[in-house]
Amino acid sequence: MTYATQADMVERFGHEELAQRTDRFDGVTIDEVVLGRALADADAEIDGYLATRYTLPLASTPAVLVRLSADLARYQLCGDKVPDSVRQRYVDAVAVLKRLATGEVQLAGITAVPAAGGAGNAVAARTAARVFGPDQLAGY
Repeated sequence: MTYATQADMVERFGHEELAQRTDRFDGVTIDEVVLGRALADADAEIDGYLATRYTLPLASTPAVLVRLSADLARYQLCGDKVPDSVRQRYVDAVAVLKRLATGEVQLAGITAVPAAGGAGNAVAARTAARVFGPDQLAGY
């Protein structure tokens, strides 16, 4: 599922900025392939967080995911020269995604899937008795 589109990116950040970040020749035209790759990377990152609580693909795209996707993609487009404001928006977006993954924040209008493992998601493990304890290893 695509959360943000090229049109969303242009609306939020402007044609000029996107052309400068995607067009590796003269910075005048938006390279749709480069932008599409950044948007796909953002979608994959979002899905990685959402998959813990929601059935994917989502039936609809909440507005908050459009914003988060745009911020993640913009960060990807900056490469090694990320301005502080873009980096902070990325950090903030990841923080929201983590809160969505834990259930601290919910997507409006989207039903979360119950967590696997039942109440408390406890894990139990049973092991055999020690074969080599301190007494058997004392001379080594």
